Amino acid sequence: MCSPVTCRQCGKTTWTGCGQHVDAVKAKVPTDQWCGGHEQAAGRSIFPWLRR
Repeated sequence: MCSPVTCRQCGKTTWTGCGQHVDAVKAKVPTDQWCGGHEQAAGRSIFPWLRR
């Protein structure tokens, strides 16, 4: 099940969970308050050893 969380980067609402219920979470949040995602900073991969 997915649930709303606050984006650490912009403070808007995003989601956490399995990904199958994102639409249900988005339906409860005003469009202007939804985080659209952010570019990942270069070199900040969670798996840096895979980029060899």
